[in-house]
Amino acid sequence: MADGDRALTIETVESIGAIEAADWDACAGADNPFVSHAFLHAVEASGSAAPDTGWGPRHLVARDAAGTLVGAVPMYLKGHSYGEYVFDHAWAEAYRRAGGRYYPKLQACVPFTPVPGPRLLARPGPDADAVRDALARTFAGLPQRMKVSSAHLTFCTQAEAETLEDAGCILRRGFQFHWENRDYRDFEAFLADLSHGRRKAIRRERRAVAEQGIELVPLTGADIRAEHWDAFFGFYIATSDRKWGSPYLTREFFDRLGAAMAGRVLLVLARKDGDWIAGALNLIGSDTLYGRNWGSNGEHPFLHFEACYYQALDFAIARGLKRVEAGAQGEHKLQRGYLPVPTWSAHVLREAGFTQAVRDFCRRETEAVEEHCAALAAEGPFKTPAA
Repeated sequence: MADGDRALTIETVESIGAIEAADWDACAGADNPFVSHAFLHAVEASGSAAPDTGWGPRHLVARDAAGTLVGAVPMYLKGHSYGEYVFDHAWAEAYRRAGGRYYPKLQACVPFTPVPGPRLLARPGPDADAVRDALARTFAGLPQRMKVSSAHLTFCTQAEAETLEDAGCILRRGFQFHWENRDYRDFEAFLADLSHGRRKAIRRERRAVAEQGIELVPLTGADIRAEHWDAFFGFYIATSDRKWGSPYLTREFFDRLGAAMAGRVLLVLARKDGDWIAGALNLIGSDTLYGRNWGSNGEHPFLHFEACYYQALDFAIARGLKRVEAGAQGEHKLQRGYLPVPTWSAHVLREAGFTQAVRDFCRRETEAVEEHCAALAAEGPFKTPAA
């Protein structure tokens, strides 16, 4: 594929390993760990996102006339809609009832990771915006070129969403709960920002965990050893079996993550009577802490809130990070200081009739999401500003 406006060649590559890490990361930047070559390589090389699990890598890469990699999009040929967190199961069923074949489809994303961040990756420089425009146009044309039902790009930035809309994609709006650091000096300063009721409730929850004799141990870098990954993986599998039925990530993924990115990992483990009983996995960005996976060996009152939310806030405040993003869903996060923020995805369908139906659906959904977010924000836990 060639972009007509620029001296660019854009093609698909069937493995992140076929791309030099330095070249990919020059486009991805260092802010968001999930679009790094190391993270994507860990997901693919571990067999977590691989053709036999329904994730066939088809990364878009753009090269200039000199052959230098100047742009990329992490993308997969999918045989299902699992592990994406922007749900299109109803679209697939409607497509099937109409006599079409929805799968395979193209999915531009970070596998199993509902974390907003860049998707149209471009090497910094005067041509970066033009490269992103070319990637967006190419992406919008992929269903026709590759003879698939659709292409979906999820959890992109708002600026990328606008670029993709200009290229002909349909935008879909969602939301998540994120915590913003208002230059708090410590956790108590954060609590002081809350209403009396919420402040009291959070203190009660943290106290209840301590009264169970549970110790929280935050680990990062070289402090994370194989035994810690063994314990966490056990919790991850147990919790997946209880709640979702099928874990996505293999044990090898965590070994690879630890080997390649330990300095960007915060692993919070909980210990009681000398035994590990639960854990929460976070990744550290340049200004954001990203909560990812949680697991436990059973029910421990309020431990989920402590390990996943309050320990994350403690770490972010101590490190001077600007925000904590705690993943998809969970309105219980609102009363713990995480407020609703918009998320964006872009979609393009091959069939014109189906395109119009999806466009109408997304318009109605966006209106409902905006109303819901406004109502949630009004119920937030922070003190009412003085008039």
